[in-house]
Amino acid sequence: MVKKVFTSFGSAVDFSIASHQILRADFKTPDSRLETRGNYSSEGLMSFGRIILNGARVGGELALQNDAFRALLSWDPRMKEAVTVVSNDALFRARIESLGEYSARLKVFEEIGPVGREVEITLLQALPEKERMEIIIQKTTELGVSTIVPFKSEKSISIDERDSVQKKSHRWQAVALKAAKQSRRPDIPSVGPFCSFEDALRTDAGLKIMLWEKGGLPSLKTVLRGYNGLGPVAVLSGPEGGFTDEEAEAARKAGFVPVSLGNRILRTETSAIAAMGIIAYEVTL
Repeated sequence: MVKKVFTSFGSAVDFSIASHQILRADFKTPDSRLETRGNYSSEGLMSFGRIILNGARVGGELALQNDAFRALLSWDPRMKEAVTVVSNDALFRARIESLGEYSARLKVFEEIGPVGREVEITLLQALPEKERMEIIIQKTTELGVSTIVPFKSEKSISIDERDSVQKKSHRWQAVALKAAKQSRRPDIPSVGPFCSFEDALRTDAGLKIMLWEKGGLPSLKTVLRGYNGLGPVAVLSGPEGGFTDEEAEAARKAGFVPVSLGNRILRTETSAIAAMGIIAYEVTL
């Protein structure tokens, strides 16, 4: 018989699920780093939670243990919830039929298609005001970003200024998780710790792009079409009011290529989302 435990609200829950909640609390995901202050390093920051198994087929069942089960825990899973699984270079949708302390069982009900070309994309975002960071995380997650790193620039606000109005930075990883579920992604992007502009410039990538509103710059599409596709892509997105000339020069020296998104002046959240859409089309499709 399945044991029941009672919550403080008086409702009974499956003991295995209660134990699973404890395991999930012990399983560290990138949101444990959100409150970090100090030097930023992109090492170790990448998307996570990819459930990789062999032999998936529509109508079949999959048993999850070890690495695959730990990946499932990253999704804050619930019984009967659907998740995306990677199997033999294809993507499948599967429903959680059982969820225990150390294993789970899934029922495959749909094949989405091939995995396709994947490029690791890091968005370095100057911290915007109000709810704009949540919008950026949500929409760029849907478009395929791998890592999002908020930073302080000359004209942006600080994390303390943002949280003094309403503390929400601790929820950013949860925003990414929810958007990843909604868009049926096979992985969850990491939301890195808030860092300085100088630390953001230290990000290593095969192609480093700075979104800048100055005239006479090559378009993002032009630069991407000259990219050989080897290595990750990093996108530096500025605050309301843009980068200062000194910041732009520092970015150039750090290897970032200034690009234009057109003749219009876009809001910071629009710039980041538009850039991710263009990259998704030009590089990953």
